[in-house]
Amino acid sequence: MGAEVEVKDEESITKLSTKSRFRYNSPLVQVSLIGLVCFCCPGMFNALSGMGGGGQVNRTATNNANTALYTTFAVFGILGGGIYNILGPHLTLAAGCSTYVLYAGSLLYYNHQPHQGFVIIAGALLGIGAGLLWACEGAIMTSYPPPNRKGTYISLFWSIFNMGGVIGGLVPFILNYHRNEAASVNDATYIGFMCFMSAGTLLSFAILPPNRVVRDDGTRCTDVKYSSVSKEATEVLQLFTNWKMLLIVPAAWASNFFYTYQFNNVNAVLFNLRTRGLNNVFYWGAQMLGSIGIGYILDFSFQSRRMRGFVGISVVALLGTAIWGGGLANQLPYSHDRPQSEKLDFKDSSFAGPFVLYFSYGLLDAMFQSMVYWVIGALADDSQTLSRYSGFYKGVQSAGAAVAWQVDTHKVPFLSQLIVNWSLTTISYPLLVLLVMLAVKDDNKTEDEIVNEAPVPSSNKDINSTAIST
Repeated sequence: MGAEVEVKDEESITKLSTKSRFRYNSPLVQVSLIGLVCFCCPGMFNALSGMGGGGQVNRTATNNANTALYTTFAVFGILGGGIYNILGPHLTLAAGCSTYVLYAGSLLYYNHQPHQGFVIIAGALLGIGAGLLWACEGAIMTSYPPPNRKGTYISLFWSIFNMGGVIGGLVPFILNYHRNEAASVNDATYIGFMCFMSAGTLLSFAILPPNRVVRDDGTRCTDVKYSSVSKEATEVLQLFTNWKMLLIVPAAWASNFFYTYQFNNVNAVLFNLRTRGLNNVFYWGAQMLGSIGIGYILDFSFQSRRMRGFVGISVVALLGTAIWGGGLANQLPYSHDRPQSEKLDFKDSSFAGPFVLYFSYGLLDAMFQSMVYWVIGALADDSQTLSRYSGFYKGVQSAGAAVAWQVDTHKVPFLSQLIVNWSLTTISYPLLVLLVMLAVKDDNKTEDEIVNEAPVPSSNKDINSTAIST
């Protein structure tokens, strides 16, 4: 009798907790919250980096800091999944977010004391923090949503996250509007970024662990217990021999490699200070549009999940070829040895062409990375596995970025950088098609069929017990 009452109570609690998709423990709210955390921290960092040189006239200090950042990011991106599986989301996110505040503060310090040592150390610490944050974010974004709506939730996250870049671009544009000559951004700009990043650190404590998140059908995202150091060390090492991860390596390497070229050698070289801030508003705004568009294709274009993957990769490949071709046409007239005579302002008649190209770069970035995250999310459904996969992706991505920043520091020709970026993204498309073909299983069930086949809420079974074995 007591057991029956307990089962009924558990059923009523589960039904109550799944009444609204806007409840605190729903995947929708939790993915939105991680989007807001990334809005405040990496979103603002992106706005700062997008100005070229972190808003400084001399890019050497920030190039070296970014090299240190992405070197440590490469290591802790790969380790981050294991650390998340041991510590859980609260400690992992809070530790990661706090390093963004320190980095912005180091640039504020550099405005008054132009010694790059502090900036480089802050960059190295930020790499550690970013590795933790993005491994946690990847686990949440790919494991919390229902399997048949991962593209939609990825686009939701990407839109909220990149709103940080939009607002972050407005900050330097407004505060430096009357400073169209070459100059570093003022102190108020860096202080504004630090305030946003501090808010993101506090907001990270609102994220729930996966075993407390309940989907609309009453199933929990995962019911696995946090792991041990020895288990995670073994699992992380095995990623380097996992053929699925090896097929993702070119896409991961390319996905942040092009930032250096776009930020430093397009935005910073072609445009004046205030216009660079305005460009970033539209660059990150374009990312919101790109993520929504590719998210729709990857979730709704066809009933077959594999077909949706093939179509999504094909669309990004065709668009990417067109955009990089436009980038080549834009690059030919200038170089290190043949700089523009005068930097463009948004009021100039010749502003439109380079601006549309920079906007398109943002559009392509979001579509490319959302596509890769969708493929990763289709490989498994449990938080532990996906945290490791996401961490591996971010680690390789950051290793590529570390190399890219030093490529720019050593004054490699702009045209060579463009060709390498174009080639890397092009190589990744057929490998992703092969990965979808071999590793992504078709799921032709409708959403209603999936709900009807879900386990009874009162049982302790987890929907992830039927996830794809990886």
